[in-house]
Amino acid sequence: MKHLYVVEDHDAIRDSVAQYLELSGYKVSKYAQIHDAATGISQKAPDLLIQDIMMPDGDGFSFVKALRTQYSFPVIFMTARGEESDRIMGFELGGDDYIVKPFSPKELVLRVEAIFRRMDARELPKKHGSEWKLEESTLLFDELSHGFSLDGQDINLTAAEWRIISHLIENAGNLVSRSQILEACFDYSFESYDRIVDTHIKNIRAKIGSNGTNWIETVRGYGYRFSGVLTEAAQA
Repeated sequence: MKHLYVVEDHDAIRDSVAQYLELSGYKVSKYAQIHDAATGISQKAPDLLIQDIMMPDGDGFSFVKALRTQYSFPVIFMTARGEESDRIMGFELGGDDYIVKPFSPKELVLRVEAIFRRMDARELPKKHGSEWKLEESTLLFDELSHGFSLDGQDINLTAAEWRIISHLIENAGNLVSRSQILEACFDYSFESYDRIVDTHIKNIRAKIGSNGTNWIETVRGYGYRFSGVLTEAAQA
């Protein structure tokens, strides 16, 4: 059973969300303060965190940013702040999804299910243990174990970042539009969400390092292309 943490200071919303998630088959721990959630996470990390932004003892954005230095479990921001700038910031700080109040509890459950479905998918067995070269760099990608390393250094990706790089590698050498990435990796497609793809790509590139823009090429006016070349050993 997946264990979800819900961090929300409004009692009615917190209890309603938790109840609906429990009825959908999830174990739920509820927190009314960031401090208590941080303590809970330090003792046992959740399978997924649902985080309000405006909390009485801190800012949800800052909390998730700090968590991302240690943890890679998926995060859904749940907030009344619906401006595009807030959405973009949420994804820049490591969020995997962003839902604006008021919302249907069923919609939240569907988004949770979509994240777990993407995490648990084993769509690319042929890429298991694949090795990719670009100039003098070597990237190792393991779909089954979610291993991702560059020149021997492990790279820690969020769930959303993993889905995107996995999709790009699956289509290595081909142009992939932002809308295709949205549909394949997030189960929804809206033009206003194109910048969310750009934000995740920027985060992945930053983690790869100075060569990030070479591994993931921008095709202006269209989308992105993974430029690594599968090694002969991996192809054999």
